[in-house]
Amino acid sequence: MLDGTGSAIPLMAETPPARTTLIERDQGLLWHPYAPLDGDAPYAVHGAQGTRLSLSAADGTRFEAVDAMSSWWSAIHGYRNPTLDAALAEQAGRFSHVMFGGLTHEPAVRLAEQLVSLTGLDHVFFADSGSVSVEVALKLAVQYQLGCGRPGRNRFLALRGGYHGDTFAAMGVCDPVDGMHAAFPANIAKQLFLPRPPAARLTAGTLTACPDEVAAWIDALEATVHAHSAELAAIIVEPVLQGAGGMHVYAPACLAAARRVADEHGLLLIVDEIATGFGRTGKLFASQWAQVVPDIMCVGKALTGGYLTLAAMLCSGHVAKVVTNSPLRALLHGPTFMANPLACAVASASLDLLATSGWQHRVAGIEQGLAAGLAPARALNSVRDVRVLGAVGVVELAGPVDVPAVTAAALECGVWIRPFRNLIYTMPPFVSSAGDVAAIGAGICTAVARVHG
Repeated sequence: MLDGTGSAIPLMAETPPARTTLIERDQGLLWHPYAPLDGDAPYAVHGAQGTRLSLSAADGTRFEAVDAMSSWWSAIHGYRNPTLDAALAEQAGRFSHVMFGGLTHEPAVRLAEQLVSLTGLDHVFFADSGSVSVEVALKLAVQYQLGCGRPGRNRFLALRGGYHGDTFAAMGVCDPVDGMHAAFPANIAKQLFLPRPPAARLTAGTLTACPDEVAAWIDALEATVHAHSAELAAIIVEPVLQGAGGMHVYAPACLAAARRVADEHGLLLIVDEIATGFGRTGKLFASQWAQVVPDIMCVGKALTGGYLTLAAMLCSGHVAKVVTNSPLRALLHGPTFMANPLACAVASASLDLLATSGWQHRVAGIEQGLAAGLAPARALNSVRDVRVLGAVGVVELAGPVDVPAVTAAALECGVWIRPFRNLIYTMPPFVSSAGDVAAIGAGICTAVARVHG
């Protein structure tokens, strides 16, 4: 717009509408996982207690919902657990954090002793998150091979359908085609991949698969390692259950074969138990389905009962001895918040609670409840498969999930879920009642029927 002299008249900028609600203040300000800044509005959390979340939608609608996700598989003891609250407060009354370089403290030592006792491994490295623990595991495997005088062994054999985290080395061992990191091909080290292992089905407490498919997969494993052993440092797998790569349950015989082949060729076996550890699949660790003890194990998620971020990398005494006797001697990693005392204290209390809470009985009850509650989904035209393992239930669709619509439909039934790809799944807290589990099954079936038919 011009004035009488031909000069531009500045326009008054419109005042943006006031952002008053939590959701309005969030939008365009915060990145959420795998979501654009201008994506669908998140739900706001106003409180959490036991297995319940108090939520509100963008239009102000309030919901009281069973958390069917355990806050991404971590809050196994539920929210505001008095035992974990007390452990956190007690440690905060002493000290909240100290550097771990040159120092140690009771919460770290006690937690490490517990983890060694539970896993059968010998040494512990604490990390900030599951993804970082995978980075440390990969780094340790390379340092091990260097210590053995095999510097050419610096690649990894992983599985199609696998997911191990979002940091760069971890991305390199995730599924390179169907995974979430295809946007970074030039930045990720090229690793070797085996086909996704054959699917297994839980029958009378046993995971069974087609013998011919298992034999063919083992043949491919043996041939691949034989051809590339001179360049491989380790095999890395999610044992028996692949999580974010597709919630795929596979034959324990494949994991047992990976253990055997790794031993035959001087490779290490790394198991990523971040999602599967601490009872989620019905075993304390999923590798126990194959009676396998790895060289290196990564744990996280449920380690602190969902209270604080903490993970750990554990390894055998043999691996540690090789690295300690090498010219490098140290494991070359050191996070600022390594072995944070608050996180270690809560994790230690969480493991004590797990040991005394009868988790096997609780998980078995959840498994039975999910099997019954999700069974009606098999009759829906949109459903390809329904599967349950431990406290994990999965409804797989023939096509992509309408995530916002299914989430909203489940919330109307009093259930919080977060589907992805073509999967509507649940990993409830271990403290879920039979009523909670029944509500989860009914909510998922109703949401799928309403949205996808």
